[in-house]
Amino acid sequence: MSESQSAAALSSGKGHRDENFPVASYLIHPRHRPAILAFYRFARVADDVADHATADPAEKLRLLEDMRRTLAGETEGSSEAYALRCVLAERQLTPQHAFDLLEAFRRDVSKQRYSDWNDLMDYCRYSAMPVGRFVLDVHGESPSTWPASDTLCAALQVINHLQDCGKDYRELNRVYIPQDLLAGANLGVEALAGTHAPSALKSVIASLARRTSGLLAEAKPFSGQIRDFRLALEVGVIQRLAEDLVRRLQRHDPLSERVHHRPAEALSLACAATAAFVIRRPASRSVRVSMAASRQ
Repeated sequence: MSESQSAAALSSGKGHRDENFPVASYLIHPRHRPAILAFYRFARVADDVADHATADPAEKLRLLEDMRRTLAGETEGSSEAYALRCVLAERQLTPQHAFDLLEAFRRDVSKQRYSDWNDLMDYCRYSAMPVGRFVLDVHGESPSTWPASDTLCAALQVINHLQDCGKDYRELNRVYIPQDLLAGANLGVEALAGTHAPSALKSVIASLARRTSGLLAEAKPFSGQIRDFRLALEVGVIQRLAEDLVRRLQRHDPLSERVHHRPAEALSLACAATAAFVIRRPASRSVRVSMAASRQ
């Protein structure tokens, strides 16, 4: 690969409609969607660079550094980073969330194993949490919502890892399932190479899904903390989709069974989540008004 190779040449061709969870869906107000999509395109390109199966690791790191330097205003080598830089400047938003995201992709290039749950959560601190924080910033939401957002985003990241655990190992030799859990079950990473998960591996995956379900339980109040109605609704939909997926991961083998939602399944869950949210949201507002009045 030549020194002048661009990140775009490593594109997977995936777009925001190919993701497991909604990205800048039509639930989001149109005035916010361009900024979120600019952040997504930046992240998509960086992810494609880090995940490319044949590119040299040194070249991957060079391309990610070019994205960082462009975002920092030191160069204009990356078109996606430049576009995001312009959006951030226009909206007077910090680039820190994007810088944090690049750290996760650098780790994807250089780190292929995670020792325990805390190590995995540290990775999520860079790979997932900045995304939620950026979306909240775009909507002008309070940083007090960040902890709940961080918890939900970490859960979504672990769900993605569990769904794709076989593919990640076979194609990238990357394993996000903590090594201490595999060792405790007398398993090596080679167990992820098969077309069916042995019972011990299914138990490990189910235990991680249960722990992720705990994260989702912690994140449950998040949508009620968001002022923007449309964003709160999207978060409610994402929460419902994630809750269904962790239940699937506790019952099914992601190496041999489909654990992703089909479009019709996702739509049905989204409609149910929307109905529940619309019923619940006015009540939560009236409760806040009553509480505020009682303090006066």
